[in-house]
Amino acid sequence: MARIRMLSAEEFPEDLRDMAESRTPLELGNLRFYAHRPELARAYATYMAELRKPGLLSRRLVELLRLRVAFHNQCRSCMAVRYADGAEDGVDENLVCQLASPDDPTAAPDLTEAERAALRFADLMATNHLAIDDAAIADLRDQFSEAEVVEIGMNVAAFVGYGRLSMALHMVDELPERFRSASGALVTPWSTDGEDDAVLIGGAQA
Repeated sequence: MARIRMLSAEEFPEDLRDMAESRTPLELGNLRFYAHRPELARAYATYMAELRKPGLLSRRLVELLRLRVAFHNQCRSCMAVRYADGAEDGVDENLVCQLASPDDPTAAPDLTEAERAALRFADLMATNHLAIDDAAIADLRDQFSEAEVVEIGMNVAAFVGYGRLSMALHMVDELPERFRSASGALVTPWSTDGEDDAVLIGGAQA
């Protein structure tokens, strides 16, 4: 159960209600917390919508980064969903399973070298950002332009920060059973038993 009350769309201010129209509670995501502070909720929704617009990076790469960071954060609501634009760009459950060992070409044969470089950066951002040095950025710049590196960084920063907040507030109420477990065991975005229990969503929230 969430640790602070999640507002329903009916409780949102009018302009936020318009933004929430036709979205499921799961698609509204963190906005249901942030709506306690409507001004901040508006700014968050605008920023995340801008970040999710088609940019320099493929939607496939953005979705892979999001799911890998979600694993490090143990953000249940992040791990349980798949964005439709990522799925349309080739992110299926077979590819998601390869995120378990992204730097191993045998275990992750379908990841490109550019994707591996971006995922290495995301791993450091999520687990040990002080280890990011000249060599780590050079690894990225071997595969990406400076503008693309900035886009990677801003996406990963949003995933790390907001994902941790989601986990801290325990946003698990509408998730499939595996993601609601209170056992204390590590949860993964990839299923270990072959069951596809992820929820496909198409909204602009992260």
